[in-house]
Amino acid sequence: MTTVHVPLGVRTYDVHIGAGLLEKSGALIAEALCPTRVLLVADSNVAKYPYVDLVRQSLEAKGIACGVFIFPAGEASKSLYTYEKILETCAGFSLTGGDTLIALGGGVTGDLTGFAAATYRRGIAFAQVPTTLLAAVDSSVGGKTGVNLSAGKNLAGAFWQPGLVITDPNTFDTLPPVEYANGMAECLKHGVLFDESLFAALENGGPVNVAQIARNVELKRNLVLADERDGGARRMLNLGHTIGHAIEQVSGYTVPHGAAVGLGMLMMARVFRSAIVDRLRTALEKNHLPTQCEFTVRELFRALEQDKKRAGGNITIVVPQKIGQCELRTLSMKELKRLLEEHL
Repeated sequence: MTTVHVPLGVRTYDVHIGAGLLEKSGALIAEALCPTRVLLVADSNVAKYPYVDLVRQSLEAKGIACGVFIFPAGEASKSLYTYEKILETCAGFSLTGGDTLIALGGGVTGDLTGFAAATYRRGIAFAQVPTTLLAAVDSSVGGKTGVNLSAGKNLAGAFWQPGLVITDPNTFDTLPPVEYANGMAECLKHGVLFDESLFAALENGGPVNVAQIARNVELKRNLVLADERDGGARRMLNLGHTIGHAIEQVSGYTVPHGAAVGLGMLMMARVFRSAIVDRLRTALEKNHLPTQCEFTVRELFRALEQDKKRAGGNITIVVPQKIGQCELRTLSMKELKRLLEEHL
């Protein structure tokens, strides 16, 4: 087992990474969080596999009562409706302030469960148990939680750090290829941002190993420590996300998150005539990610106007300069639109 420590004072937690950790999850959660009751949240895709039973049995072996909430898989469930259902289930299962929610699944599950934990009884503990590569290297770490509104993605949410993260890479074996590719997009993003050697190790195609998963977690951890609430340096992690979120929204979320982020990175590189365009395009192709966007600038810009990173008439974007080096740049929305129209 490899452990990445996230030292945030009273919100400090560990990220454990290792094959077979689902069977040990009860012991890890009991030691770190000491709950008497937990509610395990998973989507209908994860429920097809034995993961729910493995975690529940591991918890019950430690004397922890475990309820289960299953919701329909997909971005459409990242909603106020599903969030409310989780809260009502918490109350019906008699969770108290000393108990725990567990997110078993991908990014949608983690965001929903974390937001519920942040607000149920004004905040209870939760654990992230990611079963997708994307969630393992990105959304499970850092404490961003939330749901989508009809106006845009992640417009309702809270910062609420998990008390523990448990990643068992064995769960990646059941991922569809497109979902594994989504995770590779976030791994490539971390390489573009901070680590040329990581990018070089992944640009010819996955899979990733435990050490590479841990390296991705470390890179994100470092920015979380420097800027927990996303007011400065942590905004670097939005590389590819400004246009990526717009692509997701315009597509009705038929373009998955990782694919959209990969396209967003490439489009930003093109707009700012970065030297990385060809290398990034090839890396996306070799990791089975798209390199062409089917939507017009006009369609994307309507969604961009609702981006939560917008402040008045300006928006801060991440501009890739070379592999391992990017910069934050604040533009007016008019300037961004002009650049997109000129270069895309």
